[in-house]
Amino acid sequence: MISESIQKQRSHPLALVENKTSFAARDAELSIYDTFEQAKRVKLKSDQLLYCGMISGKKVMHLDNENYHKAFLPHESFILAPNQGVEIDFPVAQHHQPTTCLAIEISKGKINQVADQLNYIEPLPAHIGEWHYGNQMVHTAHNSETQALLSRIVHIFSENDPDRRFLSDLAVSELTARLLRHQTREMMLAFSRSEPDSDGMNRAIQHIEQTLDKPLDVEQLCKVAFMSRTKFYTRFKQLMGCSPSMFQQQMRIKRAEDMLKQGYSVTHVAYEMGFMNVSHFSRCFKQMVGVSPSHCKPLSLQ
Repeated sequence: MISESIQKQRSHPLALVENKTSFAARDAELSIYDTFEQAKRVKLKSDQLLYCGMISGKKVMHLDNENYHKAFLPHESFILAPNQGVEIDFPVAQHHQPTTCLAIEISKGKINQVADQLNYIEPLPAHIGEWHYGNQMVHTAHNSETQALLSRIVHIFSENDPDRRFLSDLAVSELTARLLRHQTREMMLAFSRSEPDSDGMNRAIQHIEQTLDKPLDVEQLCKVAFMSRTKFYTRFKQLMGCSPSMFQQQMRIKRAEDMLKQGYSVTHVAYEMGFMNVSHFSRCFKQMVGVSPSHCKPLSLQ
């Protein structure tokens, strides 16, 4: 992910804790943070939305006002709302193995611009409201597509491409849209769990979540949703950002990750989640999470 031009700038750090290498664009700023020694309760705050992605090492994030104290690991995203403070521990940082993450500050104007575009082209159901950014922290594993996007952003920001301004704007817009979709999908999931009978789509979403260990029955989902197959697929993808089969796979892997962190074996989790064999489960897990199931350690060991 880190380009050669960035490596040169990072080779002579000015600080051992959160040494910062930055690249600015019109509506965003990319920073690479390296920490070379262990430290505790280092404060971080920005007046813009801050999208962080771990590259190497481990951080422990503390949000005292939310009683939140959790590990932040590679292949995960941590998004802070504007003016939301966090304190960070660096338990494994070393001179020869620094803890490294990237942080992308995104202006409020850019977020509002992307939300307005989504509201125009893909209006949401009335019970969900409009596309908007909710001022809350987000901590989630990012999939291979998000990982590739972050790598692309690093390359665009750090290289002297003649189309840099145009390309950086497109990439930041895509990252913002992904964040808005993530938050909207979480709202949809929360609503379908609390009000499953409010409409057909919520019933279909709940049905998928309740039958993750079974093959996807599209005909049954269409009956539950009271929609034709074409309408169901179109509406589902608009609201959830993916097809029903991909959604089921994502929910399977998410639940599998939770089970692995609770200490269940890879074999047990694979069959519990409806996979026919462990090797297929391992391939799907690595493709989505970025690491193999065997590297997903129980919470007590993180």
